[in-house]
Amino acid sequence: MNGRVPPLGDQCGLWQTVLAAAAGRCQCRGTCGTSHERDGGRCKTVHGGYGRRHGTGPVHLLAAAADPDRLLLPAHQAAALPKQALAAWCPECHDATRRAADKARQAAPSAEPDSLFDL
Repeated sequence: MNGRVPPLGDQCGLWQTVLAAAAGRCQCRGTCGTSHERDGGRCKTVHGGYGRRHGTGPVHLLAAAADPDRLLLPAHQAAALPKQALAAWCPECHDATRRAADKARQAAPSAEPDSLFDL
């Protein structure tokens, strides 16, 4: 498929399906903290292209949850997501979005009580 070599764990072609739906381009639309305005509102990083920083080498896109909150799921739950819930991410956007989602979750007040009993 366009010279894309899938990751070793892609026995069922899920990664290839996600990358084909994304046309081989990162699908971040600013959740990473970058507006991507100059690129039409979407990250311009393509699979096999070069990173934004000098010397980073070719970029390998990954298939991960499209919803930023789901990027925080444990690995066994993330692996069970259907292909419709996945998006192609460049490593920079993926990591920045994941950090932002984690920071937002930590800042949100906990719905659970702090103690075992109300005093």
